[in-house]
Amino acid sequence: MSHCIGLLSIASKLNLLVLLLSAVCFCSCLSDRIPEFALTKTEESDLKEENGKESVAEDDLDPEDLEVFYQTYQWQIVRPGQAVPAGLHVRLNLQTGEREARLLDNKNEKSDMKDQKKRKRLDEMHINSNSFTSQELKEALAKMKEKEKTESTMEQKANLEDVRQRFRPIEELKKEFEKLNMKIETDFEVMVKLINKFNSSTSTLDEKVAALYDLEYYVHQVDNAKDFLSLGGLQLVINGLNSTEPVLKEHAAFVLGAALSSNPKVQVEAIEGGALQKLMVILATEQPLSVKKKALFALSSMLRHFPYAQLQFLKLGGLQVLRNLFKEKGMETLYIRVVTLLYDLIVEKMLLEDSENKEDQLEEKVQQYKQVNLVPAVVEQGWCVIISNLLALPEHDTREKVLKTVRVLMAACRDGYQGDYALSTTLSMLRTEYEELAAEEQREGDNDGYFKELLSSINTIIQELRPGYL
Repeated sequence: MSHCIGLLSIASKLNLLVLLLSAVCFCSCLSDRIPEFALTKTEESDLKEENGKESVAEDDLDPEDLEVFYQTYQWQIVRPGQAVPAGLHVRLNLQTGEREARLLDNKNEKSDMKDQKKRKRLDEMHINSNSFTSQELKEALAKMKEKEKTESTMEQKANLEDVRQRFRPIEELKKEFEKLNMKIETDFEVMVKLINKFNSSTSTLDEKVAALYDLEYYVHQVDNAKDFLSLGGLQLVINGLNSTEPVLKEHAAFVLGAALSSNPKVQVEAIEGGALQKLMVILATEQPLSVKKKALFALSSMLRHFPYAQLQFLKLGGLQVLRNLFKEKGMETLYIRVVTLLYDLIVEKMLLEDSENKEDQLEEKVQQYKQVNLVPAVVEQGWCVIISNLLALPEHDTREKVLKTVRVLMAACRDGYQGDYALSTTLSMLRTEYEELAAEEQREGDNDGYFKELLSSINTIIQELRPGYL
């Protein structure tokens, strides 16, 4: 009986153990399937965030959802989410921190991009040094050098051909420069040729005239005129004043006048060479107007600022020669030129005498001018009336120059002018005429016009001619 009870207790214990094992297995199964029964629980929010990130990453990689970047040649900001096409120039703007892109606008940028890509590919290549022998590496390096040498040679040839097409060889340029140097001549060399042509017995009249015409252009310059003198050209031109051909005589006087202008050295040599006498002969004899015009030009160039020449001019009867021009027909165009010459000679002496500069050279020149008694000779030979009669000419410019000369001579010619009824009448008529012209000028808004100045000169002369003015 007791034996049976022991067996039952053992059996019950075994059943209880089996039940406990079944319960444990059941619980472990539930924990695998239901989160609530798991030992660690993952929050739903964390799962959602992870799922969201994965979806965003997947969206970024979806090409259909990417915004298109429209490329131009101007820099544009690349916004987040924009797809940048290949082949663009991309940069990071350090000032704004934005990424920018544009199209390549020249060959240099494209070649730079290609080089960058090439370097990138080479950098990405992973070469196993154990897969090549040293001999193979040497051969490969030799081939690379040979290839670079070939490419460099071809590039040099292309550049050389381009240079040949764009530029000429230095030898050819040297030859052309030599030809140019042969043609380029100095003024001195040109004058030598012109003088030789003028002096040549084989030259025709036209060739001599052409030579003189060209010489006149060169001798205007002071240095060229001195060279012309040293070459003997001045004396040849002076001798040309004796030519029987009027056209040759005219151009010789023209060259002489150009060389004499403001050139004391040439003036001295010319008067010593007999130029003054020859010019006065031309003016005193019957010659065409064109010849006398050029001779008067040369005479004026010789006399201005050269008191010795002025003294010789008066001694040789130069004023009488000029006075006779007013008696010749067809010489009216020379009248005002003669009056202008006399005015200039009188004024330059007056200015020098009134100068406060007492330098030795000027003092010497003042002494020379004191020997030139031009104004007394002008009054003695009746120039006061000759000049005042020119006021009857119609040209305003002529009247202006005559009025200036009359005023300069007023002190010496006042007695003759006061008794000159014709001059008084002319001045009255001119005053009336210029009062109207000056008034018209003033109505047009010109208060200090040309005619007002002429009217002022006329009124001054009339006032100075009144008795008891001094």
